[in-house]
Amino acid sequence: MTFRLSLPALSKFALCLYKQRRHFSPVIGKVAHIVDMKLDSIQDIRILSVLMISISDVISQCFRDRLLHKAGQLLEEKDEVHFNYAKRILQFLQNVKLRYHPLLEKCNKIFLKSASHLDIHSISLILGLYEQLGFDNAEFRLVAKQLLSETIDVYYDPETFAKLFFILGPVAESKVRERLLVTAVRMAEEFSSHQVLVIVKTMQKMKCRNSHLLKKMASILHKHLDSYHVIQLVKLTQYLVVLRCHDLELFAKLKMLLLGFLKSSVIPADTAAIIRVLAMVPSFQVEEVIINKAAAVLPQCKLHHLNCIATALVKWNHYDQLHWQNSSELCVKLLRKLNDCGFQRLQKANNLNLLLEELTHVNGEWFEEVLSEETVAMCQCLIDQITWENVLQLSFFLMKTNHRCPSLLDRIASVTVENIDKIHPFEIYFILFLFSALNYDPPANEEFFESCIQRLTSNLSCFGTHRLVLLGHVLAVAGYFPPALMMRIFNVSFLSKLDAQLKVLPDTLKQRVRLCLMKLNRAVCLECPEFHIPWFHEHYCQRVFCNSSSRINPLRQHVHRMLTEILGGSHYARISVLTPYYYEIDFECILDENKKPLSYVAQNTPLDDVEGIHLTRDIKDKGRKALPPGAQRIALEFLDSKAFSKDSHHLKGESALKKRHLEMLGYQVVQIPHFEWNSMVLSTKGEQLEYLRRHLYGIQ
Repeated sequence: MTFRLSLPALSKFALCLYKQRRHFSPVIGKVAHIVDMKLDSIQDIRILSVLMISISDVISQCFRDRLLHKAGQLLEEKDEVHFNYAKRILQFLQNVKLRYHPLLEKCNKIFLKSASHLDIHSISLILGLYEQLGFDNAEFRLVAKQLLSETIDVYYDPETFAKLFFILGPVAESKVRERLLVTAVRMAEEFSSHQVLVIVKTMQKMKCRNSHLLKKMASILHKHLDSYHVIQLVKLTQYLVVLRCHDLELFAKLKMLLLGFLKSSVIPADTAAIIRVLAMVPSFQVEEVIINKAAAVLPQCKLHHLNCIATALVKWNHYDQLHWQNSSELCVKLLRKLNDCGFQRLQKANNLNLLLEELTHVNGEWFEEVLSEETVAMCQCLIDQITWENVLQLSFFLMKTNHRCPSLLDRIASVTVENIDKIHPFEIYFILFLFSALNYDPPANEEFFESCIQRLTSNLSCFGTHRLVLLGHVLAVAGYFPPALMMRIFNVSFLSKLDAQLKVLPDTLKQRVRLCLMKLNRAVCLECPEFHIPWFHEHYCQRVFCNSSSRINPLRQHVHRMLTEILGGSHYARISVLTPYYYEIDFECILDENKKPLSYVAQNTPLDDVEGIHLTRDIKDKGRKALPPGAQRIALEFLDSKAFSKDSHHLKGESALKKRHLEMLGYQVVQIPHFEWNSMVLSTKGEQLEYLRRHLYGIQ
């Protein structure tokens, strides 16, 4: 019968099956077969979008890619597309668990164009799908905030208010935020189990410490706990721990329910998730059944699940939460078995795409210490499987592990250049971030960067406002300043738009963007004076740097005493110095043309005495006295492990940029790596003094 249906009728029939949750029925398979045969003839995005979500569970990757291409074509061809069709495309991407930027951007443009027609239910659905797909758009968030802030008093029913809280809570300003919290307390008794979960999750995103609302939600949760499935309970427990909930009775019930699910669980992912979240619960006494369950499930676990279990075991053992006989010995044996399972899983890997998929959520100390290097080695064994479709995932992995592996980096660069038109500009940004952060130049360095920059500058419209700032900073660290991008960013209307959008970004991202804008402004002023871009971060830097407490740690005190001995007095060296453009350097001294130290007191340089140590926060150019002819400012910098890529002596991008800029500011830069200073060669004070003397005076 399905063969005789017209395409409109077929789409309605398929949607009926989908709504009946018959996602894997043989009939849906037949519908998918018809769509496969007739795909080229479908010209209506409404029909295609309905068919896409209906058959999403029974399609191959190849068929999925054809559907994505067709949807992109139809969205491009139509001048007016109803936002409901775009919502279905998002739903399809969520069903197939794929963050596909070309379609996401096209859908987002449709939503922005249709903003005045979107109600709170549509906005909530769209933002929920964005969150699940790992996609965010500040412009859409800002529009949603403006639309809903004006009508906040309209939403009185619990379902609609929960959606309003979810949308506005993380981005609301203080007055609106307070009204949301007060209303949530008042409505608490009316919330369903799902709505309570939404409220608590949003409170966590807001970093909300409103004790009254938290207590109210905790009291309501007691009656809803039995209605949650295992993953909801795991997430709920995590939210409550992060929010520092003190309801011990609630945690006791959660632990009992989670242990019940753990005992009956046969799914490795669920078992690992339960063990991970139980390790987060305060004062949790570990039962032997948990260890036994972990041991039983290990051979079936993916790397991410192994990582969750290892993290829990290490924490429990460290904090002495294992209280039965021979518990520590059993824990150590289990960790050894867990390590073996990790190695075996890596050794069996023969598909780079599957390996990278497993590595997406893996992080933490266990992986870093046990499997990180072996994983990089396995990626090298599978180097021929690197394609334009997986260079982004591989770049993410190398970024996360801080590994500078020349063979993999060279392959990423060559594949990127060869397929530059196939890789989305947003993905190129992350690839460039890897090379910029690690300060790595591939063999055809100029060709690589120029190809990427040309692709990016031709598609700047793909980037949100704050993303352009992050892109500009990444390129500046690598020493590139594309005029089109710089002029786009350092523009009054752009900066005004950025200010507005920063208000709806999460706090950590907001701070990062502001810091990157300052660093980019500094880099442009120092390296590209021909752009005539002014330095406009003076007040920002004074607020961030001058109000921060100076880091006078024991190492700095120790080194300062040695510099005093080498130079002949404490007035010859300054500690924790802020330079023009607000670089902080550990120590500064001045040597004349004969390598003799010059006293800061003799130059009337302002000094503050902090516990006998000279400290300065004077950063204005006019506050710096002109040096005598032939004299040289010396910047002495101690570099910890963060300045280098993993297991390498190669300086990373930010530290190399700082050295470059300090030299432009007139300094001779002496960088002291941690692996030299902490080596056995410099184990005595005399050896350290001689080392500092050689580096200060440039003695070979």
